[in-house]
Amino acid sequence: MKRIVKKIAVLLLITVLIIPQAACGANGGGQGAANDGKEIRGPVTGQDFHFDTVCQITIYSMDHMTQAAADDALEQAFALCGTYEDMLSKTLEGTDIYKINHAGGKPVECDPETVEIIRMGLRYAEMSDGKFDITIGKAVDLWDFHADAVPAVPDPAVLSEAVSHVDYKAVRIDGNQVTLADPEAEIDLGGIAKGYVADRVCEKLEECGVTGAIVSLGGNVDCLGSKPDGKKEKDFVVGIEAPYSDKSEIVGSTPASDRTVVTSGVYERFFTFQGREYHHILDPETGYPVDSDVLGVSIAAARGKSADCDALATICLLLGSEKGMSLIEGMDGFEALFITRENKILTTGGFDFTKR
Repeated sequence: MKRIVKKIAVLLLITVLIIPQAACGANGGGQGAANDGKEIRGPVTGQDFHFDTVCQITIYSMDHMTQAAADDALEQAFALCGTYEDMLSKTLEGTDIYKINHAGGKPVECDPETVEIIRMGLRYAEMSDGKFDITIGKAVDLWDFHADAVPAVPDPAVLSEAVSHVDYKAVRIDGNQVTLADPEAEIDLGGIAKGYVADRVCEKLEECGVTGAIVSLGGNVDCLGSKPDGKKEKDFVVGIEAPYSDKSEIVGSTPASDRTVVTSGVYERFFTFQGREYHHILDPETGYPVDSDVLGVSIAAARGKSADCDALATICLLLGSEKGMSLIEGMDGFEALFITRENKILTTGGFDFTKR
């Protein structure tokens, strides 16, 4: 695993407002073996880099919280992130997804969890009439939104050819075997995988005795339990980033205990080319960045639903505010906040939001 040694002031795509007060062993900043057996108070924080994003985990409470126990929980959690990256990454050779995409249309035996995530992605593709399509990988390959990349727009003819292979109906599943009926199609789970991993990381932390923690994988925030407050508990507070603020400002916040909040925004990765802005949320029908009235969407639900929130955030951004609001309002257990291009904040009835 690649370690993040330098502490980063975190205001990720969606930001936890409670700032950690203690460095963590996973970053090499623990308190030393001499204190490993002594109970401590949280928070204890670790950072790592997976899925092309900074991953941060903050532990606030455990059944028996020592530095050694907290460090071990963090190590196991980040190791799990690495395991899933080695399974689901589109670009790393040897992963299930890499093998599927390079199999030339032949069936590939996959880990059952890979199949589970693909099935989930296909369900959301069906539900959204293809607005969310996990076979968009070939179109994604033609864009580079990394900060150090030279801004460039794909050749229209090449992009059109890539889009012709975007069709979730080309994915065939038989047991744990996955086949692409179109050998030129490519699966990309970027719109759902981090949410799935965040849920599994919370489960791993619970196995380690953690009772209160925040898992933040880019725009995916999963809150395990609540924040200790003396002999009581109180909600964690999750801040919603202000678009184009470079992770330095929020528009408001929402309380979250045993809850997940996932944000997708056009301002997360973008570049300007010849006076026009291009962002990383691509329309499967065109291969170009989607043009909707929404800058950012935050979806909230009970913990364990982060993968669903991940997919729904992308779908709502693609649909726009009116259709997106209607979609979420028709679903049980999910709430949404939209930030429009006119900087209006719209929320579904059950989204608990305090404006800054």
